[in-house]
Amino acid sequence: MTRRESILREMGLAPLWRLRDKPALPTQATAEGEPMPASPAAAPAADERTRRIAAMGWDELKSTVAECRDCRLCEQRKQAVLGVGDIEADWLFVGEGPGAEEDEKGEPFVGQAGKLLDAMLAAIDLQRGRKVYIGNAVKCRPPNNRTPELEETAACFPYLQRQIELIRPKLIVALGKPAAETLLNAEVKVGASRGRLFDYRGIPLIVTYHPAYLLRNLADKAKAWEDLCFARRTMKGLDDVGG
Repeated sequence: MTRRESILREMGLAPLWRLRDKPALPTQATAEGEPMPASPAAAPAADERTRRIAAMGWDELKSTVAECRDCRLCEQRKQAVLGVGDIEADWLFVGEGPGAEEDEKGEPFVGQAGKLLDAMLAAIDLQRGRKVYIGNAVKCRPPNNRTPELEETAACFPYLQRQIELIRPKLIVALGKPAAETLLNAEVKVGASRGRLFDYRGIPLIVTYHPAYLLRNLADKAKAWEDLCFARRTMKGLDDVGG
C-alpha cells in the first residue's frame, strides 16, 4: 500500500477499486464486463494510431481531433469538441459527449447541463478553467444525443487517454455511466458505484450522475451533492499527501 492510499484509508476514503488494467488497444467492455478485442486485421492500424496519438502535444491533439474521421460520429457534427479548462488541472470532469449547443460552440457543457455543472462546481468552491478541466468520452455529438456506441467510444478513447496523460489530474470525476465505463473499461452502475474510489492508472476516480440526468431526476440532486462532498474530501486527502 502506498503512503497516499494509507492516508486515504485513514480518512475513510479508501480502498481504491481497480477493476482491471487498461488494455493496450482502445477496447471496450461487453455487457458481461469483459473487454471486447479489436479484430486481428484492425489491430496493427489501431495500435499505430494509438501510439501516434500518445505522442501528441496539445496543439497536434487539438488539430487531429478537429479533423478526425475515424468513426461515423464525424458525419453529422459541426465541430469536434476536445475539452476546456486548465491544462494542468487538479480536477478532471469527464462527461458523455457534446450536445447540440456544444456542437455549435465547440465547448463542452454549455447548455442547461453545463449551467448545472457550473453550479455544482461552485458548490465546492471550484470554477471551470481554474484547476479544473472538462472533457467528454467522445468528441463529436452523437445523433439525437443518443448514448455513444462501443466503436465510437473506442475510437475516441486514445484522445481522452492522451488528455489525461497531459493534464495529470489528481482526481477524475466520471459524470454518468458512459464516461465511467469508458474510463474503467467495465460495466458500471452509477448508483452502486457512488461513494467508492476507483482507480484509473494510479489516479483516483469517482463516479456520479451526469448533470443532464439530474435535470430529469431532480430527487437525485441530493445524491450528487453527497458525491461532490466525497470528491472534495478526497481531494483534501490527496493535497495532504502531496503536502
